[in-house]
Amino acid sequence: MSADRPVRGMLDDGTAFFAPIGEVITDGALVTCHLCGRAFRSVTAHLPWHGWTKEQYCLAFGLERGQSLEGPETRKLRAAAFTARRLFEPAVRDGSAVGRARARSGALTRDAAAAARGRSFPEQRRRKIAAARTAGSRAGQASRRRTDRYLAAVADMVAAQRGYPDLPSFVLARSVTGASLAAISREAGLHKDWLSRHLARIDPGAALEARTTAPNRPDGRWLAALQVLGHRDVASYLRLRHVEQHKTVNAIAAEVGLSRHAVESALRRHGLAREAHASTRHAARQRAAEVAARLGFANIAAYVGQRRSAGWTWAAISRESDQPQAWLRRQAASQGASGPGRS
Repeated sequence: MSADRPVRGMLDDGTAFFAPIGEVITDGALVTCHLCGRAFRSVTAHLPWHGWTKEQYCLAFGLERGQSLEGPETRKLRAAAFTARRLFEPAVRDGSAVGRARARSGALTRDAAAAARGRSFPEQRRRKIAAARTAGSRAGQASRRRTDRYLAAVADMVAAQRGYPDLPSFVLARSVTGASLAAISREAGLHKDWLSRHLARIDPGAALEARTTAPNRPDGRWLAALQVLGHRDVASYLRLRHVEQHKTVNAIAAEVGLSRHAVESALRRHGLAREAHASTRHAARQRAAEVAARLGFANIAAYVGQRRSAGWTWAAISRESDQPQAWLRRQAASQGASGPGRS
C-alpha cells in the first residue's frame, strides 16, 4: 500500500483502492494507480505488476475505455514514436490507413456504437456529462442575462425617444390605432421583426394585448388621419367622400395617407360599392342632367328619344342642344333611349 495516500474505499471483491472512482489523479508527469496509490509515468505499463489489464482497470474504477493512464510527457513521447513508426514501418502505415478509411466511411462509429449498446456509462462519463450540463446551464443563464440587459436598454431608449414612460406603453398606444408590430418597429427605427421577436420577452402581457388589439380594430390605422380631417368614423367618411362627393379611391388614399388597397378593403368592410372613375362619371351625369333640364326634359334619353321620334337628325339635335353628336349618342345609349335610325 501507499504510505502517503489513504484508502478511498473497497471494491465489491474486497480490493482496496487509493484514488476516487471515476477520476484519474495526475501530478505533473505522473499518474496515480488506483490499486496501490503510487504514481507512475504510465499506469498502463504498471498494471501487469498487479496482474490486471487496462480494460479490467477501467471497468473496475469507472473510467472510460479510451481514458489515457499516462502522464502528458509520456503521451507526447508515444505520439512522436508512433508518428515515426507510421512513416517507416509498412505494417503500422497500412494499419493506420485501414483505420482512417473505416473512420471516413462511418464503419468505426457504427462498430463502436454496437459495442457500447446496452453498456451503462462509466462513472467518469457521468461526471463529465453532469459538469457539461452545469457549465452549459451557467453559460446559458449568463447569456440570457446579457440579452435581457441589452433588450431593456433598447426598450428604454425607444420609449424615451417617443415620449413614453416605457416601451409597452408606446406599443399599446400605437396598437390601438391599428398599427402592426412591424409598423411600430419601423417607426421606432428598429428591424421590422424586432418587436415580434422580443416584446414577449420584455413584457408578455403587452405582447399579448398588442397582438389581440390590432386584428380587432381593422379601422384603427385610419383613426389618426380621420381625426385630423375632422371625421369620427371610417364608414361616414367613406360614404361622404366616395358616394356623395364622388372622390376616387386614389384621391381618398392620398388624403388619408394609406394605400389604394387599404381604401378598397375599407369600402368592402363597410358595405360600400366602389365606383370606378367616380369623379369623371359624376361630372358626366351632372352635365347630362343640366342639359336635359335646360331643354325641359327629365334626362337626355327622353330628349333624344322624343326628337328622333319626331324625325330630327343627329345634326339638328346637336345644334339645338349645343352638345357634340358623339356625346348625345353615348348618353342615349347608356340611358336606354330608342328611336329611328341614323340620318
